[in-house]
Amino acid sequence: MINAVNNPVWSGTWVAERLGVELVGDDKLTDLLGLALRRNPKRAHLLVSNVLGKHVPQSPSVVYGYGFALGRRVRELLGAEEAARAVVLGYAETATGLGHSVADGVGLAPYLHSTRRPVASVAPAGGFEESHSHATSHLLLPEDPALLVGDGPLVLVDDEFSTGNTVLNTIRDLQGRYPRRRYVVVALVDMRSAADLGRLEAFAREIGARVDLVAAASGTVRLPHGVLERGQELVAQYEAESAAIGGRSSAGPAPTGPHSDDSRNHPAPTRVDLCWPRGLPDGGRHGFTPSHRARLDNALPAMAARLAEALPADARRVLVLGFEELMYAPLRLARELEQVADAQVRYSTTTRSPVLAVDDPGYAIRSRIVFPAHDDPADGPGERYAYNVAGAGFDAVVAVVDSAADTPELHAPDGLLAQLAAHTPHVLLAVVPSYVPEPLYVPERPAMLPEPLRGPAFSSYPPEEVGWLLQDLSDVTLEAPTEEREEAIQSGGAHYAESLPVEYQPSEQYQELFHAALEESAARLALAVGAVTEIVLAERSPRPVLVSLARAGTPVGVLMRRWAQFRHGLDLPHYAVSIVRGRGIDANALRWLAAHHDPSDVVFVDGWTGKGAITRELADAIKEFEASDGITGFDPEIAVLADPGSCVRTYGTREDFLIPSACLNSTVSGLISRTVLRADLVGPHDFHGAKFYRELAGADVSVDFLDAVAARFPEVADAVATQVKELLSGDREPTWEGWAAVERISEEYGIHDVNLVKPGVGETTRVLLRRVPWKILARAGAGADLDHVRLLAEQRGVPVEEVAELPYTCVGLIHPKYTRGATGADGKAVNV
Repeated sequence: MINAVNNPVWSGTWVAERLGVELVGDDKLTDLLGLALRRNPKRAHLLVSNVLGKHVPQSPSVVYGYGFALGRRVRELLGAEEAARAVVLGYAETATGLGHSVADGVGLAPYLHSTRRPVASVAPAGGFEESHSHATSHLLLPEDPALLVGDGPLVLVDDEFSTGNTVLNTIRDLQGRYPRRRYVVVALVDMRSAADLGRLEAFAREIGARVDLVAAASGTVRLPHGVLERGQELVAQYEAESAAIGGRSSAGPAPTGPHSDDSRNHPAPTRVDLCWPRGLPDGGRHGFTPSHRARLDNALPAMAARLAEALPADARRVLVLGFEELMYAPLRLARELEQVADAQVRYSTTTRSPVLAVDDPGYAIRSRIVFPAHDDPADGPGERYAYNVAGAGFDAVVAVVDSAADTPELHAPDGLLAQLAAHTPHVLLAVVPSYVPEPLYVPERPAMLPEPLRGPAFSSYPPEEVGWLLQDLSDVTLEAPTEEREEAIQSGGAHYAESLPVEYQPSEQYQELFHAALEESAARLALAVGAVTEIVLAERSPRPVLVSLARAGTPVGVLMRRWAQFRHGLDLPHYAVSIVRGRGIDANALRWLAAHHDPSDVVFVDGWTGKGAITRELADAIKEFEASDGITGFDPEIAVLADPGSCVRTYGTREDFLIPSACLNSTVSGLISRTVLRADLVGPHDFHGAKFYRELAGADVSVDFLDAVAARFPEVADAVATQVKELLSGDREPTWEGWAAVERISEEYGIHDVNLVKPGVGETTRVLLRRVPWKILARAGAGADLDHVRLLAEQRGVPVEEVAELPYTCVGLIHPKYTRGATGADGKAVNV
């Protein structure tokens, strides 16, 4: 196989000819970049850098030199004083080594790179998504929480700057947490399209900061119409041919000679002890300071000498192969080895990125070695790759991994080392100790909270749709008839959350009304779901953690998660927690969330607002939690589908319309009961409880409801974009006009207690399903949205009074004179 770096044919020719892809820009652009095809449904082509040291083996001096030179340009741009205050941030996995090299060029700047490897002892300082990538979740895990704090320039480094989405999402996220006045974006190549060129300047104006761009070369990729589909067809065609001939067309030339037999017959690799300095980080995953750099510089000559001594005497062509995010340490070792070894040294790394291999001089990825992941990745097992190694004529390969990746999988018969041994006479293994920071504090007691409950063991939702931060009380008898239950509450001053109402079993006529309402409102619901989700992504977090208020909020949280997946390819975490009027939100659930996620990413979700009681309850509960636990960052503002009470800023609509999930109880909410908080069942370190009504599975429409709304997502996508634009540019400040209306109604009807006035379609439905209502007020002319309300009212003998000027579509009234089931703000019975 021709050496990919010294190839006289441009390594983008094959893709350009078959797909019509054009690379237009600086004269040196084709020297820096080749083209390949991704095995990825989101993008057809891959820009393959010849100087990054990821997919194409290259001289380590060239790879390091490009990054260092970019760092020097940043230093000149900032000036020495500002450069000394800068922090450099690189992107996993491709730019971890490049970012490190840029930081070296800047001089005194500490360095941090994002990571896809969570570390239990390090709290995330942020995170973001890379929307086009095959593996998108990035975490920022600095050992020193203050690393990103300060107003010095932040330098963000990636291998290419194309749409700019990843970088801009990062800046937007960090600017909200750690505001600063200046950012510098650094890339090997600036590949923005004409349409994207103005975004950087507009974005800088939007956030009120200066944003500069430094790149080694610039240009753009011209993509013909249908390139994604045609690229996928080409990938399928070549992979089918590969399978037909045993994988050779995908992996490149078959190995020949004494090293072409089964990989299990190859000798074990030669292990080289680098004598890595104790306590020196292996890279920038948790931060790498100038003092760390000085220690590494001092230790490199001796470590490279140990590698050189271990190489076979006749080795003339040597590859130092890094490992995914571990790029900088292998790069520096390779560069030092290049100075002392009597051999040509090249450097590249393994990768998660799935790319088609074609053994053609005009294609950038000539061969592919496939092996299983060997570092117990957080996203589970999967294939990993080493490109342009097979058939490249290396006499020896030095695999450099961190100790977390030195696992049985690495040494397995199908593992990386055995696969390398099939293509080179000598394999050496150098292991760098994985640096794991000591925790900043040790909790007084170990965390004893269990993992979230998930379907099908708890709820009828699929397990990935929602995790319930609840305990299962399914075997406890908690239900009582409405009057009997309320009698017990009132006679003993008990709290409503200590028992459960008997689940309403809808008549056939009522079920027909539900399905008709769902058919009628599914598109309107989909529009509201899309709008509120887009606002959350734009304003709250690019990677939100959805936390729905069980149980009415749970179907909404699932739908928001589905929208983010449909529209952006995001796989958002979603949990359901309990909130109880008069007692607040489940503090243990908050503790669990804070231990597993950044609280500032948490977005609380509910179905709708009435008068805003839960909105106020949550705000008070979060304040109390911050005072008791010292954990800050949770934003108490709820995101809702409908905000007729004008209580929140994050909503899909402020219309009071029928959300069909309000028509039913557990059978539209995963067969989960209302939440329960009772001292003999829920201890101080327990989650609140709930029941799973497995016996109601025959009447369950929970997933049907979700599917019906999600099926409308494609048809409302354009309308969502328009609505979001209007909402983001409009005045969304809460007016609390719903609360004012409820106070007025309470006085007009002689009730004198706002807790007995339940405004809106959803709350009125709850009154009819769970309480002993007095009367229903309906806005004159209200149509099909109230069909189910009228039917329920008729079945229960409750009068419906039409009102000419009503701010809600309807209002349910409870009067203490007529029911013992009325409860006050503290959740206890109201005595008359």
